[in-house]
Amino acid sequence: MHHDATAEHLLSIRPATAQDNITALTQLLHRAYQRLGNMGLRYMAVDQTEAVTQERMAQGTCLLAFYQGSLCGTILLRNAQQTNGCPWYNQPQVASIGQFAVDPDLQAQGIGWRLMQAAEQLARESGAKELALDTAEQAEHLVGWYQRLGYRFIETVQWGHTNYRSVILSLKLHQEAQEVLSL
Repeated sequence: MHHDATAEHLLSIRPATAQDNITALTQLLHRAYQRLGNMGLRYMAVDQTEAVTQERMAQGTCLLAFYQGSLCGTILLRNAQQTNGCPWYNQPQVASIGQFAVDPDLQAQGIGWRLMQAAEQLARESGAKELALDTAEQAEHLVGWYQRLGYRFIETVQWGHTNYRSVILSLKLHQEAQEVLSL
């Protein structure tokens, strides 16, 4: 039987707090990025330490998803002031997401989509006009998924900490529908 993990009473998303379990979050990241690691792609989240997880969480707003009370996903939103490192990220109205993961056992049930929606809303509220992300060029399954969500190709970049070329994808953030209609 297919369960809809996005049902309101089953899935909750909230900002991380100092009380959250960093060990569990780091283990979730390792599980979620294992497929990419098995492809030979050296994403930071494949094997980052708990200290690195905490450092990355401090770079922005870390959202956590819980399915029936258990941690099942995360996404990190960096507002435009916190986003930098390549020409597109250096643009003044571009926010970014990273450290995005959903438990492999719960993927393809809408949890990632809900996390993306929450990050997009926070980015909008922060004043950003674009929400960008980067992923390995070879991770075609991820590139395709982001493109189906409306993200478009911007540029490629070679980060110093990875062994692959990244694609920068970005989504134009539209203001809420009622604001658009009132123009």
